[in-house]
Amino acid sequence: MSWNATSGLTPVRTWWGTLAFRLTAGYTISGLLTVFFATASLYLVLITNLDRSTNLFLADKVNVLQTMLRERPNDVDALREEIELESAARRYERFYIRLLDDRGNPLMATPGMADQLDLQQLVAKTQDRPNRATAMTGKNGRALRVISTAVPVGSPPTHKDIIQIAVDVSQEQELLARYQRWFGAIMLGTFVIFPLAGYQIARRGIRPVEEMATTARHISSTNLRERILPAGYPVELASLADTFNKMLDRLEESFERVSRFSGDIAHDLRTPVNNIRGEAEVALVRARTVDEYRDVLESCLEEAVRLSDLIGKLLFLARAESPLTHLQRVPVDVGELLGSVREYYEASAVESGISLTTAVAIEPVIAALDRPLIQRAVGNLVANAVAHTPPGGTVVLGANADVAAIRIEVSDTGVGIPAEALPRVFDRFYRVDTSRSQTSGGTGLGLAIVQSIMGLHGGRAEITSQPGEGTRVTLHIPIAGTPGEIN
Repeated sequence: MSWNATSGLTPVRTWWGTLAFRLTAGYTISGLLTVFFATASLYLVLITNLDRSTNLFLADKVNVLQTMLRERPNDVDALREEIELESAARRYERFYIRLLDDRGNPLMATPGMADQLDLQQLVAKTQDRPNRATAMTGKNGRALRVISTAVPVGSPPTHKDIIQIAVDVSQEQELLARYQRWFGAIMLGTFVIFPLAGYQIARRGIRPVEEMATTARHISSTNLRERILPAGYPVELASLADTFNKMLDRLEESFERVSRFSGDIAHDLRTPVNNIRGEAEVALVRARTVDEYRDVLESCLEEAVRLSDLIGKLLFLARAESPLTHLQRVPVDVGELLGSVREYYEASAVESGISLTTAVAIEPVIAALDRPLIQRAVGNLVANAVAHTPPGGTVVLGANADVAAIRIEVSDTGVGIPAEALPRVFDRFYRVDTSRSQTSGGTGLGLAIVQSIMGLHGGRAEITSQPGEGTRVTLHIPIAGTPGEIN
């Protein structure tokens, strides 16, 4: 892969940089090496076995002659048959034997041996390698294996004779030559077949990847419904396709949420802005008294406060989702924190005719928490509970802990939440009763902020509710390892 010189960013892909080429090259090289080493190994085994067979033949001949000279040294006819006649009966793989006395004078030899071998070269070849077979070339260029050994004659031995044996291995050489030609032909064939077969295998193997790439090219912000059908894919690619589909599901859900979020923001920002604009336009239609201008300014200020509160909540949610956000953990007495929240909202609860109490264990519950954030989360829950509990109702703040987590509960005896709305109550701008929320000034961000604060602490918020009976929200907060400030 090279880089486009004009832009410096767009990669220019070449055929040798494709996955198909790399797989084909890998298959081809692996196949060629396998065939090469397998064929070469067979060739070496063949050479070894042929040499071993020839050496065993020579050793067998030496042993036969040695036995005859030791046990029947005067049986000339048997020696002549073994030395002069047996080789003549062979058409292929001829062998030649010469028997010398201890002074090097020839006693007996296979007919034609002097015509096929240079006897002086035979002596020179075997002089330094007694009892060991060695290779030499005959007068007519045929390959031979020769051996020379001294053997005792008689029993007990009276003297030693020398046996020289040469066996024609040209047939073996021709066999090896044919094998080499076959070896070359096989390697040449693999050079042609393996790349073609490897390319077909590679193309078939990467076809699912190409299908995934085609699907990915069709995906855009306006088309997130494309999915990969993993049926028939290998297990690894089927898993990748399933992961890709789940990613698309998350993206589609995120885009839909962002779209709803943008629409909700536009609606909630437009309402106070339009109210401020309308009040100002009405005030400017004609001259007003000081009291009338004061009423307009108070109304505009109220809408501005509402707008500022909404913007503040949106900024808080944006900061809470930032990976750079860090908690300032300090040791917090959860019971004391709940008491301070109760005191803050007690006046509004009394004004609404609601009983606001706390139920905390006798032993203090201490944990390393970001106090302002937890206080805000509990405050949001209490504000919601007070707003949706009729006069005469009760709101209870409770806390308990075990070795793993702290649980803070805010329960009320209010109107409750329908079952179909429970899965969405933590979504931004979601309101169970839109008209009532607008009247009370709610933005639908309170529970979303609570969930974000729990996420920062590594915990979660759970809600249960029965319409007409009340609602309970439980905050599960894992206990930090070491209380203290964490930047």
